[in-house]
Amino acid sequence: MAAQSEHARLAQAGYAALQRGDAATARDAFEGVAAAGVATPQLWLLLAQARAGTGAERTAVAAALDRVLAAEPRHRQALVLRGDYAEDDRAACSFYALALSGAPEAERAQPLLRAAQERLAAASRRFADHLRAQVAAADAGPRFAEAVALVTGEKQLYLQQPTSFFFPGLPHRQFFDADEFDWAPALVDAAPAIRAELEALIASGSGSAPYVQADPTRASRGHALLDDPRWSAFHLLENGVPHADNAPRCPATLAALAGAPLPRIAGRSPMALFSVLRPHTHIPAHNGMLNTRLIVHLPLIVPERCRLRVGNEERAVRAGELMIFDDSIEHEAWNDSDEPRVVLLFEVWRPELTAAERAGLTTLFGAVGLYQGGQ
Repeated sequence: MAAQSEHARLAQAGYAALQRGDAATARDAFEGVAAAGVATPQLWLLLAQARAGTGAERTAVAAALDRVLAAEPRHRQALVLRGDYAEDDRAACSFYALALSGAPEAERAQPLLRAAQERLAAASRRFADHLRAQVAAADAGPRFAEAVALVTGEKQLYLQQPTSFFFPGLPHRQFFDADEFDWAPALVDAAPAIRAELEALIASGSGSAPYVQADPTRASRGHALLDDPRWSAFHLLENGVPHADNAPRCPATLAALAGAPLPRIAGRSPMALFSVLRPHTHIPAHNGMLNTRLIVHLPLIVPERCRLRVGNEERAVRAGELMIFDDSIEHEAWNDSDEPRVVLLFEVWRPELTAAERAGLTTLFGAVGLYQGGQ
């Protein structure tokens, strides 16, 4: 009991010394408790602070903090201090990142974690600058550049996450280049004729419909633009059949689409429409249903300040410039202008799928539509 009392007295004396700014006295008191083998994680933390206050070597401060983290791996204060006394920037980033992980916004606003965020950002910048300097002479193409941006943390990794069906083994590519597709030039050449049909369709007063519509037979996933005309569509091909009113008015558009590898699945595909995004409308980040297709945008009526983000890449939308992307990767769009933005939107098969795979998928998706079992 006497020994316990002495250890408690030393701990209290050390704490009092630390409170009045006498780091050396605090350190000696805490060292006495630690030497007896009865130090708690909290006392190891106080010892680390006392050692730091006396200008001790980094290794001495880190050793005390390591004792705290061995007992409580997610101790935020110890993690931040350990980052301050880490061996290098990369090690520091690991401690700061773990300290911030899962912290509520209110806690992140407190001085301790706010400082950790600032130090993490500074260390990350130094690491990124170092890597960029080392590979500056490398001319290894855009994939290499993206890999560097991912390892430095300048870009976030986005992968295919379709909401309904995932086909394995397909590359996780955000955007595809139009020159990869032999059908693309003819479609771009037809853009003036397609736009003329679009303008006539709008002038005719033909009805458009909200792009996202509630299905009373299905549970709603929720969508910020559900049944909202700010994002609307003039359907041309819907659920595999021509739209009765709009398709006859757009023969040049349908002729241009005939050269593209549109999926043809009973009751489902092809699909093609004019997508209208009203002024100052944002389509929130979301993922498409399938990764077996690509979405194609042919921008037709495009004011300034329209953009599309797919994964970690954001591009400006420009009239006549095809945008081909994997919509199973998180994406969003903006029209920040005062005028509507309209694109021709349709889906094509992923080019990596073989003819046999496309045939199998056609049968599979068709079977989904035919199923009427159960209730």
